[in-house]
Amino acid sequence: MRWTGRRESSNVEDRRGISGGGIAVGGIGAVIIAIIYFVLGGNPSEVLQQMPATEQQSVTRSPEEERLASFTKVVLAETEDVWDSLFNAKGGNYRKPTLVMFSRSTESGCGFASAITGPFYCPPDEKIYIDLSFFDELRERFKVEGEFAMAYVIAHEVGHHIQKLTGVSDQMQQLRAQLSEKEYNRMSVKLELQADFYAGLWAHHAQKLSNILEQGDIASALAAANAIGDDRLQKMSRGEVVPDAFTHGTSAQRMYWFKKGFDTGDINAGDTFSAKE
Repeated sequence: MRWTGRRESSNVEDRRGISGGGIAVGGIGAVIIAIIYFVLGGNPSEVLQQMPATEQQSVTRSPEEERLASFTKVVLAETEDVWDSLFNAKGGNYRKPTLVMFSRSTESGCGFASAITGPFYCPPDEKIYIDLSFFDELRERFKVEGEFAMAYVIAHEVGHHIQKLTGVSDQMQQLRAQLSEKEYNRMSVKLELQADFYAGLWAHHAQKLSNILEQGDIASALAAANAIGDDRLQKMSRGEVVPDAFTHGTSAQRMYWFKKGFDTGDINAGDTFSAKE
């Protein structure tokens, strides 16, 4: 992927080195002060927010990690450019999400966030949460190579933000209390596949706008979609496949919808909810 030297998004909240969404690794002084403040009835996060950046960001980061952080910011910027243009073409304004980079764990508008859960989008606070170590897992555990595989993951989470803006996420939340677990899982799969479609749609328009793609990039994204399909993940973890427990779609489905978004470039072609299974 061609990304070096390009604009980095400013809609990024860097919490790396801050454990649990407010306590800095190595920031012992800040921790002690926050505890005292808490005992006296105050909010410890208010103290931590007033601490100098050097107190909260006391972890030394490798050049490789900083390069990955820069890459993530550039990909987010590329999604902003594409969705700005698509919303503007329909007479609308694109409300940009914030991307939170964290280490191990943090707090989100959806509750406690952990690196174990992988990247996710939280509709209530309209933020994307990513522990950058996930990209190492993508390469080491799932054997997926290429920067564009990582770009696909980010674009997929931005796809969930599009669903928030279009009202789809809110509709899904209303359905949660009305459907059985099996029925809701089926709807969840459709939600995830649409986010895959939006990721492919982004790749289509980002190529037209910025010429970002290099040879092998789409294959890399498809490899990532294949690697994180429900059927493959269940086979790895359980040794068997349980379709009723699918929440994200099979490898074949995820690859199909990403490719459809990329091939068509037509946002109207992404109605996964009406599509035959």
